[in-house]
Amino acid sequence: MISQDIDIIYTPIPERIARLRELAYNLWWSWHPEARYLYEQIDPDLWEMIYHSPTRFLREVRQQSLKAAAENADFLQQYDSVMTAFDAYMSETDTWFARHYPEAKDEMIAYFSAEFGMHESLPIYSGGLGILSGDHVKEASDMGMPFVAVGFIYPQGYFRQRLDQSGWQLAEYPKLIFAESPAIPARTAEGEEVVIGVDLPGRTIYAKVYRMQIGRVTLLMMDTDIHPNTPQDRELSARLYGGDQEMRIAQEMVLGIGGVRALRKLGINPTVWHMNEGHSAFLVLELTRELVVQGIPFQRATEQVKQHTIFTTHTPVPAGNDAFPIDKIEKFFSGYWPQLGIDRDQFLSLAHQQQSWGPTFAMTVLAIQMSTRRNGVSKLHGHVARGMWNWLFPHTPRDEVPITSVTNGVHSASWLASEMRELFDKYLGSDWERNLEDPATWQAMTQVPNKDLWEARNKLRRRLIRFARERVQAHLKRNDPNASIPSILNDTTFTIGFARRFATYKRATLIFKDIDRMRNLLSRPDRPVQIIFAGKAHPADNPGKHFIQDIYRYSQEYGFNGRIVFLEEYDIAVGRAMVQGVDLWLNTPRRPYEASGTSGQKASLNGAPNASILDGWWPEAYNGKNGWAIGEEREYMNQDEQDWNDAQSFYHIFENQIIPLFYERDEDGIPNGWLEVSKQAIMTVAPQFSMRRMLADYLSELYIPAAMGESVA
Repeated sequence: MISQDIDIIYTPIPERIARLRELAYNLWWSWHPEARYLYEQIDPDLWEMIYHSPTRFLREVRQQSLKAAAENADFLQQYDSVMTAFDAYMSETDTWFARHYPEAKDEMIAYFSAEFGMHESLPIYSGGLGILSGDHVKEASDMGMPFVAVGFIYPQGYFRQRLDQSGWQLAEYPKLIFAESPAIPARTAEGEEVVIGVDLPGRTIYAKVYRMQIGRVTLLMMDTDIHPNTPQDRELSARLYGGDQEMRIAQEMVLGIGGVRALRKLGINPTVWHMNEGHSAFLVLELTRELVVQGIPFQRATEQVKQHTIFTTHTPVPAGNDAFPIDKIEKFFSGYWPQLGIDRDQFLSLAHQQQSWGPTFAMTVLAIQMSTRRNGVSKLHGHVARGMWNWLFPHTPRDEVPITSVTNGVHSASWLASEMRELFDKYLGSDWERNLEDPATWQAMTQVPNKDLWEARNKLRRRLIRFARERVQAHLKRNDPNASIPSILNDTTFTIGFARRFATYKRATLIFKDIDRMRNLLSRPDRPVQIIFAGKAHPADNPGKHFIQDIYRYSQEYGFNGRIVFLEEYDIAVGRAMVQGVDLWLNTPRRPYEASGTSGQKASLNGAPNASILDGWWPEAYNGKNGWAIGEEREYMNQDEQDWNDAQSFYHIFENQIIPLFYERDEDGIPNGWLEVSKQAIMTVAPQFSMRRMLADYLSELYIPAAMGESVA
């Protein structure tokens, strides 16, 4: 129980509201704003200062504030309502999974990912992969799936982004204090804390296992910062995607091999093993080793492992797939392959990939060769992945390469604004969430009065502008306490959002190809436009950092200042504010390098249409009425030509279609044409690109067949 696992002094909580502590240790609160509001209203200033962490809040809040809440009739009514909803959720038996797969109630899906983006107060994710993993776990809980997740807790997280006065990105690594997080030690049935060991060259590294409760689902997270590890090994899990190649190999060994051992120690025996990207692929080696130790020959053991293993690839860029030099793999695994009953060459052949600099041991190759069910994350990405990995299947036509696709979706409850939820409750019916993946549920959007939708959208834009101003002001004051605060952004102006990882192929600066044309586009007095940017570049990605610096410099220039802003520290809080508050979501990747993308899905869920290159998920969603397509669905041999053509398409569409439509108003000041696009965006994107639909596809196409050990056609 929580009480025996937490070594921390909390502010004493009055008995009447004592379950605030229980609630703080279940991240159900992270997608139920009414639960977060309980803590916020007790002390709003403290809630902001500790960045919305209920566990930290209960440590630092004053007893007087808790006492006042326990004596406030309105607060108690809200508290009782939240706890009733929480109890009903946790005890529900008529779940989506129970209704659709009653015969599979005893199966167990283990989901491995290098990062999990659950909430802004837990900075243990870097970007899209982690956010998707977090949404995946939350929806698994909502659907009542038999599901356990495995990852790292990263005491120093990814990094906190700060920009200096020139706009250059700096990285800070604040330490996550476990005692202030909702993580507690994982325990066996006998009450023993779980510590696993993995052999590295000349030593064993140990990892302590923690658990977080995500609604009905458990997330297991490993930490190597424990005795008796060496100082170097204690740093192994300190940072996400940090260190050199040897550290990456060791980290991925702990994730894959150690993750399997953690589940075994806890008595959890999955029937499905899901590798979300290649970081955890060493788990297939451990599953095979377990069978070989039982006396099953290696070849037969691998066939058994493959039948129950799923691999999802997210990376259409070769550099994004981990591949290690052979000498490093020999160093780390020379004592491991004998346990598999094979020799060096057989072991290396499991993941052999020839690179320009020589042979490597590639994690994606290992994952593909040791699974029978594999998928990309959009239809286009599935096609790209079949081309990338066609060489692994000699004499197989590209279209027949056994890599399918399940297009990504988003966890609706995590990203939906309360104003939009109220609108849906009123016009879609009280049970819309129960059937949110059904397109028929959303047809009622046609009955929503434009006046009501416009009122909600205006509220959300105003809230975003307040948020953005506060962020920019804090940045300016930190760099120069005497800085004068300029007037930025207008809460009635057409607002575009662009936020994502600042990899160069995402082309954040594409719209500045013709700088004068862009300046004119933003600064027309009768039809003004403003753009809010956010995003992080990997700490080692200097070209990406230069993109950030370029945009920051543009924001200081005449014609752009006040109309372009860059928000520091792109995280879940910034992302949530942006996808809820912008009028339009902009996406300009170089096709076909965007595997899927989900930010635009979150924006359209909230009524903001997309203007996007036809890449990732957008070709499946775009229907000519729910947003705009930039560029063409074609392949380019020359990237400069592609960039130029896409930029010209952007300018033409914005000048002649998007901006005029937004500012075309009726006598009541309502942009009816724009709101029809907004409604179409909601109607098409909300059901088809929900995490509910995505997991329903995983279950029918991958999870259930793998659980049953069905052969692949």
